[in-house]
Amino acid sequence: MSRLKIGFVFDDSLDKPDGVQQYILALGKWFTAQGHEVHYLVGETKRTDPDHIHSLSRNMQVKFNGNRMSMPLPANLRAIKQLLEREQFDVLHVQMPYSPFLAAKIIKAAPTRTAIVGTFHIMPQAGLVRLATRGLGLWLRSSLRRFDRVFAVSEAAQGFAHEVFGLSNISVLPNVVDVRRFADAQPFEKYTDDIPTVMFLGRLVQRKGCKTLLEAARILKMHGNDTFRVVVCGRGELLPALKAYVEHNDLERQVEFTGFIEETDKPRYLKSADVAVFPSTGGESFGIVLIEAMAANRPVVLAGDNEGYRSVMEERPESLFAPGNAEVLASLLQKYIENPLASQDVVAWQSQYVQQFDTAVVGKQLLETYHKIIAEKTSLVR
Repeated sequence: MSRLKIGFVFDDSLDKPDGVQQYILALGKWFTAQGHEVHYLVGETKRTDPDHIHSLSRNMQVKFNGNRMSMPLPANLRAIKQLLEREQFDVLHVQMPYSPFLAAKIIKAAPTRTAIVGTFHIMPQAGLVRLATRGLGLWLRSSLRRFDRVFAVSEAAQGFAHEVFGLSNISVLPNVVDVRRFADAQPFEKYTDDIPTVMFLGRLVQRKGCKTLLEAARILKMHGNDTFRVVVCGRGELLPALKAYVEHNDLERQVEFTGFIEETDKPRYLKSADVAVFPSTGGESFGIVLIEAMAANRPVVLAGDNEGYRSVMEERPESLFAPGNAEVLASLLQKYIENPLASQDVVAWQSQYVQQFDTAVVGKQLLETYHKIIAEKTSLVR
């Protein structure tokens, strides 16, 4: 296949390690390794790696779907046109939903020869967010007509894209993970003793459900099992309250708070776990962190039964628990802490299942799509 010039379009910053950022950076790295030239057309971003980052707007911080994110202020259309004229992209791959102030301007200004591909990422929990996104879809109607192909990262995101943007011909192409990076990670030595380790990674906000895990730890201890550790990786507004809960319930020996962890350390933390727990109550479009934990080939993955996580775990529903149900989570934890054979069966399944999400597998499908669209556009011109 011929060498392509690919531009990932993303309204937010690349400075944060959130899911969409991981998606485009992982794919961009893999595309580059295959000999393609990758650019990042993004909002206000301070980082200078990887190559070809184009920060095209100033951004303001907003709260959306329970998270903090940045939204672009109106970008300079002349600068956008100059960039597109200079680079002559073969493909613009837009992360959806997107803003009329940056991504929509890029889409409208793109030459007709450029393939426009989208990936829809979100599945909001709040009704107000759903209503606002539906309004956004009406605002973006003219730019939506430019898309040659749209993917969604899950069936949940696919359904939401159809609901709010009126997009019908959407295929599911999942989020990606560099499987080898997690499988080859080395655990931290301090967690290699005989004490079972339960790992939580995520923002310490209400939606991510860390309190449920701590309640499950309290239940385990009440039932006489105090030989385990819970490692909480993350920061957020609930940290003081969670620490107070641990102290009030005499869980200091069982619970450790690491604070924020670097993206480079994430594989080592997951590799150090016997069980990885993600108790999110909702608002998840997919669940990339579940796939990352599976890729580590060590922990059993347990997850809150929300729509996005369910799309990942549909072949293993017994690994899901009702959000907020600490009793059920405690029972699952006890099962895998006390029964290594049960854990081995689950991990064996996970290690096979996760291969379909490897960056190379999804990346090849995207490249085939890019080339097919370009070929169709070329034949029309002829």
